[in-house]
Amino acid sequence: MNYKEALDYIHSVNWTFCKPGLERITALCAALGNPQEGMRFVHVAGTNGKGSFCAMTAAILKSAGYQVGLFTSPYIKTFNERIMINGEMIDEQELADLTAFVRPVADAMADKPTEFELITAIALLYFRRHNCDVVVLEAGMGGRLDSTNVIRNPLLSVITGIALDHTAFLGDTVEKIAAEKAGIIKDARPVLYGGEDAAARAVIADTAEKRGSAFHEVDYTALTVTRADLSGAVFDFGAYKDVKLNLLGTYQPRNAAVVLTAVDILRDAGLDISESAVREGLATVVWRGRFELLADNPPIIFDGAHNAQGITAAVDGIRHYFGSQKVYVMTGVLQDKDYHAIARTLATVAGCAFVLTPDNPRALAGEDYARLLESFGVPSTAYPSAGVAYAAALDASRADNTPLICLGSLYTYASL
Repeated sequence: MNYKEALDYIHSVNWTFCKPGLERITALCAALGNPQEGMRFVHVAGTNGKGSFCAMTAAILKSAGYQVGLFTSPYIKTFNERIMINGEMIDEQELADLTAFVRPVADAMADKPTEFELITAIALLYFRRHNCDVVVLEAGMGGRLDSTNVIRNPLLSVITGIALDHTAFLGDTVEKIAAEKAGIIKDARPVLYGGEDAAARAVIADTAEKRGSAFHEVDYTALTVTRADLSGAVFDFGAYKDVKLNLLGTYQPRNAAVVLTAVDILRDAGLDISESAVREGLATVVWRGRFELLADNPPIIFDGAHNAQGITAAVDGIRHYFGSQKVYVMTGVLQDKDYHAIARTLATVAGCAFVLTPDNPRALAGEDYARLLESFGVPSTAYPSAGVAYAAALDASRADNTPLICLGSLYTYASL
């Protein structure tokens, strides 16, 4: 099997009618020798911020000298980004070899695994093969029934925050979604909650108490941002002073506060993480597509915000970096998001919008979204694809010397 054949096989799996549950991934891993057993994990769930948390934590652990696996989704440009060790993507041929190893086992199962379950199993085999000291494992959606929840006894379970998203799958209230995310909490293993929603906190804290798990929170009153511009941020957090963070976005120092709280818990769990490793990791971390500066003069920024909470955070960043100046926005949205709230929020900073129809069966037609933005006072034009929309937005941004902010699903990034 070559790389293309591996990806064709992985993507050929139809998960739409599969019953949610851990039975398939448990059976698949058992048939593969339970590669997850004996490895140490930081298991991460949450509505927003979990990818940034994973990237920062992995960078710090790498700086501390550990062999660090990182499993995230979705990918930005290349599928292999989902499975990394010490910042390096899985090799194409090794991905093909592992897929060829897994395929006959998966195909022999009466209840065949989903695409995400296949990818999870391949990642676990890869991390086992390369003797990872710690694996930072991001849940795909939810937590309780997510395939990553096949692991047991993580060093730490992290729930970065809770907001209404994926309501068709996870529930239509914050409490229901929190209960699904809290499903990653294991007996007598610490849990860290990085959100501030009181209702979600109550659910997560209650789950932790029932499982005999130490419940930790982030003291955001200890966070002071002393500088935040397009070169990064500098902040204080508790005993940490003048910490440099390589990531843009006004929300990233708060994500870093969750990471630093997690570092203290991981130290208690036996990991040797020096302050210099913390500083080096945060100063050098790279996380594509999250308020990423693609170009200067004028600034071109991409942010993967695609739900109401994420857009609010992105708009806060736009106001911080550009003040009252209106920016150009390239955007598309899915029908199952609160796109009225998203459009209303974007209208406060957008001088005009270049609208696309996302390459997704759940996409809202660009023409419909453009009309909605127009109703909020934003001149908008719909384009047939992300590439065409980006080309038009880029030309206008450069001609008018106006910042361009590209927003939407991370899959859009690949088209730029």
